Amino acid sequence: MRRIFVEKKPAFRSEAEHLLQDLKDSLRLPGLKGLRILQRYDVEGASDDSVRQAIPTVFAEPPVDDVFEECFPLADGESAFGVEYLPGQFDQRADSAAQCLQIVSGGDRPTVAAARIFVVSGASADDLKRIKAYLINPVDSRDADLAKPASLRRAAPAPAAVRSITGFLTKDVAALAALRKELG
Repeated sequence: MRRIFVEKKPAFRSEAEHLLQDLKDSLRLPGLKGLRILQRYDVEGASDDSVRQAIPTVFAEPPVDDVFEECFPLADGESAFGVEYLPGQFDQRADSAAQCLQIVSGGDRPTVAAARIFVVSGASADDLKRIKAYLINPVDSRDADLAKPASLRRAAPAPAAVRSITGFLTKDVAALAALRKELG
């Protein structure tokens, strides 16, 4: 499992600057001092060589992006949170990264999970709650766990055995009513 963070270099952070101004204006948070946006990729099932080869071509553009592996720098007074799609929602960024990694490696398709990490400075705990509520659409997204998972594979619980009802077709009306009451 590899974790990669990609952040625009300071001269190319126009999206973060615009969002910072939007947060200040829309949420009336004039005390916000800064905002950084990082793209996080968790990659499972790809070789180290494939990931290393893909960093400057798939994940980042070297002239405009800084890349951090496993963790990113966080200064004093900065708070970070992530936003990721809900399980079952299609994530175009993660899917594209997985396809490109498969092309680079020439092997099996790895599993990739993506999230956007927001690093805010000058925000209180209450301000952070308001910012999260503003940025996270609960219909398709959620607050991402910042801890690195052991695996990206989701284990589905085994379904319970389906009960078999014998003699259903031959039951009379009273027996069917009792069965319906029993099964809820």
